[in-house]
Amino acid sequence: MKAQRKNDDGETDMSNWRLAFLLAGAILAASPALADEAKIKRDLQARMPGVSVQSVTKAPFAGLYEVVLDGEVVYTDAKAEYFFSGDIYDIRRMPPRNLTEGNARRSTLGVLAKAAEEVAIKSVRGNGARVLYTFEDPNCSFCKALRAELARMKDVTIYTFPTPILSQDSAEKSLAAWCSADRTAAWEKLMAGGTLPAIAGGCENPLGKVAALLKRLDVTSTPVMFLGTGQRINGFVTADKIEQALVAGK
Repeated sequence: MKAQRKNDDGETDMSNWRLAFLLAGAILAASPALADEAKIKRDLQARMPGVSVQSVTKAPFAGLYEVVLDGEVVYTDAKAEYFFSGDIYDIRRMPPRNLTEGNARRSTLGVLAKAAEEVAIKSVRGNGARVLYTFEDPNCSFCKALRAELARMKDVTIYTFPTPILSQDSAEKSLAAWCSADRTAAWEKLMAGGTLPAIAGGCENPLGKVAALLKRLDVTSTPVMFLGTGQRINGFVTADKIEQALVAGK
């Protein structure tokens, strides 16, 4: 057995032992919580097989667990016997802070960011530092007006999900843009009132995945926009209003 190291005062240096005990305690303290979350997730999924239980996290209040179900934030008890939806507010400060809304927005942003990698048309203006997600139908007049407003904005990255909900012609135009060699330029041309040639044979397209995304986010009309803060904006807005919302959301 190695002798314990002494410090300058002749006392045993226990700093390494203390650190080891602290780390062990942290691991032991975290393990039951993680196990509980995994069990709750399994139990909820078994009781609701038609719903996607995306995550379960112990909430820092009221002995509840926060659950993300198909992008929606709900709460359950430790035994996963009940759950409820609704907003929880922190009223220890004024004005009260909506804890649920913030978590729901983060969940939505995660869904959008993942989908954008696969099924969105990307447009970068300036340094692209700020992010917008839009749902647009190529035959939607308000979408075309919104696109003109977006053209006025600087330093944004716009991820557009082709959303052909108005007609079959909308679907054909969306496919023509998606199958083009330059999707961004093709979509801009469509939204400016131009036409695109049909792509012979088509191509692998995102419309099925976009339809699933619409259902998940409850998008039933166009245009719809999500800011990089998670805020949702339905309908047409001016560039000035978008700028104001981006500043307020910081």
